[in-house]
Amino acid sequence: MIAPVVDLSWWQQHQTDVVLADVRWYLDGRSGHDAYEQGHMPGAVFVDLDRQLAGEASPVAGRHPLPDPSAFASGMSELGITNNDTVVAYDDTGGVIAARLVWMLRAIGQDAALLDGGLPAYGGPLQTGVVSRPRVTFQPRPWPPNRLADIDDASDRRNIVLDARDRARYLGEEEPVDPRAGHIPGARNVPCRENLEAGGTFLPVDEIRHRFLDAGVTDGNQVISYCGSGVTACHNLLALELAGLGQGRLYPGSWSQYSHALDRNVSTGPVQ
Repeated sequence: MIAPVVDLSWWQQHQTDVVLADVRWYLDGRSGHDAYEQGHMPGAVFVDLDRQLAGEASPVAGRHPLPDPSAFASGMSELGITNNDTVVAYDDTGGVIAARLVWMLRAIGQDAALLDGGLPAYGGPLQTGVVSRPRVTFQPRPWPPNRLADIDDASDRRNIVLDARDRARYLGEEEPVDPRAGHIPGARNVPCRENLEAGGTFLPVDEIRHRFLDAGVTDGNQVISYCGSGVTACHNLLALELAGLGQGRLYPGSWSQYSHALDRNVSTGPVQ
């Protein structure tokens, strides 16, 4: 399997052999599709986070639960992506959104990677409008149970649980979208955006590795990653893999599920 993150030169050498995917999405409600139509990397298809990378939102399941494998397969087929394609995905925020598609594909054994630095790193002429690839067949594959965690796993203090949200949300100082502020008791904060340099490319691997070691990670395979709704948590999982620390598990419901479960305790401030 290819590395979880590839740079622009890698893509330039392999661009005729991969499917390029634009996965822009914005928490503030701006349209990722509109941004895509106004200008995207040449040949990139647009992947809709809400429609193709998530199931139906609910307080019980969270804002972006994993879709049923058959629904995911239908979305990939519609985009012209087969089970044998290598996918390189990007956004304009250092890959924190595009990581969801990359993680989903890698979890089912398919080659996929983030484009390091995303759209800002590209810097070349952009294509406007919509790219359409012929519809193909993508066979459904189940989500591997060993790559997933549920609310009970995330609540179990014997596990190493990492919160990928920004520090203010983790500490409970603000909460823009969910009903309760704070974090899962015992979870350690490793903000995914701090995996990145100021320009949006990944930090050197040694620095990423030390970020996780400082959070108590010695074996990434024992890690459970969550965020607001199971999207940016994938960025930390890819960073773990990039740092050679293992794969970890995704808690798809994340804070959008946990904060609605009023029988669950919530912590604020630094980890206790």
